[in-house]
Amino acid sequence: DEVRDLLIGALVGIRAVVQALAEGRCEAAVVPVENSVEGGVTACLDALWEHPELRVARALVLPIRHALLGSGPISGISEVLSHPQALAQCSQWLGEQLPNALQLPTSSTAEAARMVAGSRFRGAIASLQAAREHGLEVLAYPVNDVPGNCTRFLLLRRGERQLQGPLASLAFSLHANSPGALLEALGCFARLGLNMSRIESRPSKREMGEYIFFVDLELPEGNAPLEQA
Repeated sequence: DEVRDLLIGALVGIRAVVQALAEGRCEAAVVPVENSVEGGVTACLDALWEHPELRVARALVLPIRHALLGSGPISGISEVLSHPQALAQCSQWLGEQLPNALQLPTSSTAEAARMVAGSRFRGAIASLQAAREHGLEVLAYPVNDVPGNCTRFLLLRRGERQLQGPLASLAFSLHANSPGALLEALGCFARLGLNMSRIESRPSKREMGEYIFFVDLELPEGNAPLEQA
């Protein structure tokens, strides 16, 4: 168990976490799938499509409040490190407060906090908890551009999918790129009274113009309409 904990703790990035779950190296995984400001987390969507043996056990929406962390004064910050999503969610604030600072992407906000510890010219966009864990000062808080910023997280497990619950998450591709093909596919949801709360597309990576569609459906009347669809 100790070796496994060390292995999982060393994983870098969403893809590595999902891969570890798919290979049975952990029992479950929590990954971000969608942000209210920046949209879908592409690494998570691609990983879910690549691993059909995984299922969504739970979903949870949490408010996101970013902080600028560091070990020196904010006036001396010349590099800001964080996950690309966090940098994007704070782009306006960074442009106004640190316009000359170089923005460097990292695998996670926690990794950014670890990397700037002890540096007087580096800052990290991360959480208040990360500041406590790495002994960093909170130079500014909150720094996210939108006050209502929130992220939806998924609890993933291996095993057979369930068709019960208030929400269903689906992914599908089309047989051909032809006029009305997507409309025809989505029409079955409308005819069965299934409301789409989210739709997003990602390149299939097979050829230009071919996409995979991710859809969330509300299931207020049980799973019978979903089975028919």
